[in-house]
Amino acid sequence: MRARMAALWLVALAAALLAAPAAQAAFGVDEFEVEFANQDGSAVEQAGSHPFSMTTSVHFNSHPSGEGGEELEEAAKDILTVQAPGFVGDPAAVPTCSTADFLRPFTNSGGADVPDCPDASALGFAAARLAGAKGQTEKFGAVYNLVPPPGVVARLGFWIVGAPVTIELGAGESFPYNVVGGPTNISQLIEVTGAKLTLWGVPADPVHDPLRGHCLKVNEGGSLGSCPSGLSPRPFLTMPRACTGPLLTGYEADSWLHPGDFVSGTAESGPMRGCGRLGFAPEVAADPSTASAESSSGLDFELDVADENLRNASYEAVADADIEKLTATLPAGVTANPSAAEGLGYCTLGQYQAEALATPAGLGCPDAAKLGTIEAQTPVLENHTLRGSVYLAQPDEPAAPGAENPFNSFLALYIVIRDPERGIFIKLAAKIEPDPKRGQLITTVEELPPFPISHVVMHLRSGARAPLVTPPACGTYTTQTLLTPTSGAAPLRRDSTFTIDSGPGGGPCPLAGPAFAPALSAGAQSNAAGHYSPFTMRITRRDGEQDITRFSATLPPGEVAKIAGVPTCQDAAIAAAKGRSGKAELASPSCPAASQIGTVLAGAGVGSALTYVPGSLYLAGPYKGAQLSVAAIVPAVAGPFDVGTVVTRVGLTLIPESGEAEVDGAASDPIPHILKGIPLKLRDLRIYVDRPGFTLNPTSCNVFSTRAQLAGSGADPFLDSDDTLAAAAARYQASSCASLRFKPGLKIQLKGQTKRSGFPKLHSVVTYPQGSGYANIGRAVVTLPHSAFISPLRVANPCTRPAFAEGKCPPASRLGYAKAWTPLLDEPLQGPVYFRSNGGVRDIPDIVADLNGQFHVILVGAVDSVGPTNKARLRTTFAQVPDAPVSRFVLDLKGGKEGVIENSQNLCAGKRYVKVKLRGQNGQLREFQTLQQVKCPKKGKAAKRRARP
Repeated sequence: MRARMAALWLVALAAALLAAPAAQAAFGVDEFEVEFANQDGSAVEQAGSHPFSMTTSVHFNSHPSGEGGEELEEAAKDILTVQAPGFVGDPAAVPTCSTADFLRPFTNSGGADVPDCPDASALGFAAARLAGAKGQTEKFGAVYNLVPPPGVVARLGFWIVGAPVTIELGAGESFPYNVVGGPTNISQLIEVTGAKLTLWGVPADPVHDPLRGHCLKVNEGGSLGSCPSGLSPRPFLTMPRACTGPLLTGYEADSWLHPGDFVSGTAESGPMRGCGRLGFAPEVAADPSTASAESSSGLDFELDVADENLRNASYEAVADADIEKLTATLPAGVTANPSAAEGLGYCTLGQYQAEALATPAGLGCPDAAKLGTIEAQTPVLENHTLRGSVYLAQPDEPAAPGAENPFNSFLALYIVIRDPERGIFIKLAAKIEPDPKRGQLITTVEELPPFPISHVVMHLRSGARAPLVTPPACGTYTTQTLLTPTSGAAPLRRDSTFTIDSGPGGGPCPLAGPAFAPALSAGAQSNAAGHYSPFTMRITRRDGEQDITRFSATLPPGEVAKIAGVPTCQDAAIAAAKGRSGKAELASPSCPAASQIGTVLAGAGVGSALTYVPGSLYLAGPYKGAQLSVAAIVPAVAGPFDVGTVVTRVGLTLIPESGEAEVDGAASDPIPHILKGIPLKLRDLRIYVDRPGFTLNPTSCNVFSTRAQLAGSGADPFLDSDDTLAAAAARYQASSCASLRFKPGLKIQLKGQTKRSGFPKLHSVVTYPQGSGYANIGRAVVTLPHSAFISPLRVANPCTRPAFAEGKCPPASRLGYAKAWTPLLDEPLQGPVYFRSNGGVRDIPDIVADLNGQFHVILVGAVDSVGPTNKARLRTTFAQVPDAPVSRFVLDLKGGKEGVIENSQNLCAGKRYVKVKLRGQNGQLREFQTLQQVKCPKKGKAAKRRARP
């Protein structure tokens, strides 16, 4: 791509300069021709060949003078030509003449004053038709290769009747970057009605010696002798290396009388043929900046072309085709690096379009969008390197109208080459297509400048925030590049390999695939027992380990949340969030603020510098069988990228027997690990449940842990079937439990059949003061008076454990009903009480309260008898009571025919006491006896019942 610029000084038509007084008709060009000739005078048709000569002719509108001469309508001011795409010249084919020598007169052997330039710098000759009162004459001048001023690729010069004429040539600033140039602000000292400019294809060819430099007759043309160049022949002109229709050379011209009012036209040459003779053998190399696996990496992409025929002076030689299109496919495993997003900017389409050779500061692509550099060399600009920058294009936003880049793509690059020294400017847009499932990157560049190149290297920056990630495993990897020639031949495939020979960070290569040993840390911001405090959890993994795909977590016993009063984000709002852009979600969150319970922070990428993206946690309703859920809504906006709104919903449950809060992986969404073709490389996941008054610490100071089970992506991060599991735990212990008070209360009342052998109803109420500073009940032992026992008939048909798990307990096993009120929930938990088999561990089945509501809790009481046989007392032990505040707990057992407790005495015949032994979660013990309240019938009513027949 360096090309384009080369020069071609061609044709700038020598229309050297103009003159003339006033015009009588419209200014214009009535003749414009461009001819490429072979040595035998025939028209050149071979693409990529070196013509013997190129002649450009121009004639301006004129009218006859009164004395048989010719007068201009208007004197020309500027004449600019635009050469056919792909037509190039090599200004280094001959040496240059300095400006001082060009302007210094030298009297040649014909007695004419000509420039004092060396003959070796001659490129051809010019002829100008001069208008005058006595008719027209034609004057000649040798054309020399001059030292170009800054900002110009090449400069040609010649004298006409002692007046110097210069033609400055450069490259256009847009595709196809044609050679452009010509004389501007033409002198009016002479009046030129027409001109011809002849440039030699191989200037040092001895056949041109008679007309070279000082040997050219100025007045009538012809030769003054022989002026050899003393050079080895080298081509100056090369025809386009493509076979596309006739060659079109355009012009624009204006006059001194009407400056800026340009007339234009074209001349046809060709067409080019013989593209089958064009060679094409570029070489490609692509190497990451590191040989370590799964590491941040830059990339050096090199393109080399050795075209010997471009400098072969034979008129039979044919140059190689140019590169029209390039498609590079990086190896699988080389992916875009999320770490690069932090601090990265982008170049808008408007900024890219504003890029030009002299773009004012602040209008073009910003430095913050720069991803790398590019250097280009061309054989027609010897010893000169063109330099430029590579920028990230603004990613397209599908939700926004219009296109943010030329491809409507999420990833694209802009390449801008700017060379003020030679006045060369090139810009290219490259489309990047990441595979949506695996992240493999395919880069395509079209509309490459049709110009010879010798070497190009694009360097994408290295370092912690480099744009690429190397493959996760050691081995040899291949970049495949398809190069499409301008000759119309099939694309040429070039493979380039590189080796990854160390693990992440330069460590040893993994021997048995990627490991998976994630780390977990978790805990309350303040661990004061029984107090509300934000709870945090952090999951991390190292580079080179498997991606985290799912996780389950069990919080320490007693680490619970106050759901009461917190509204849930509705399913419709969560579903709507999934379809929004990240920016839209940031501007207007989908879920109501009242449902937010915390935040999440995800760190993605590799190495020491990750890109962190924040999100919000919202309480949501039932999900995939879980009683409640949390919706993590993350507007995935990082640096210049907006990959939408990522919604991950996790189910919340309680382990029924222990009351431990659990993130249920089976009722949760998988963790995304690729978005829009960019593998996220999630390394750091931080969860902050920090809603005020929401998470409550345990009232036990035993050593517990937060436990997690995490799923890794296996050997293939994009295949679900080979996921692996790993467990992690984080120690947890509350403090200051001894300062907690413990004041539960219990009342038991029997109703109904109070006589001996009767089955009374049992009504039991546990009460507890509310507010912080109290320990919850951890264990409860209730021993009834010896007047109560369980009839063997009532234990004959307990519910089996499988039937209980399926919710299919027989009616006969149902003993009653229980209800629990807690400040943590909006509604009480309630449900039936059963006799449930304990597998023969004890003679009497367990009494089990199956409580349901927003969560499912199972309270299990082991029933046995204590004391001597004649005074045995029925005892129920609840050995594991969930560490959660309960303001009131009511247990009702049936009486009568379905009753479970049978009287051994008349309950109304005296007072009886229930022994209560309660232990707090903090270890405090409270023992007391409470009167067994009995609702006895009034005596009058009892006598009447006895008197009935």
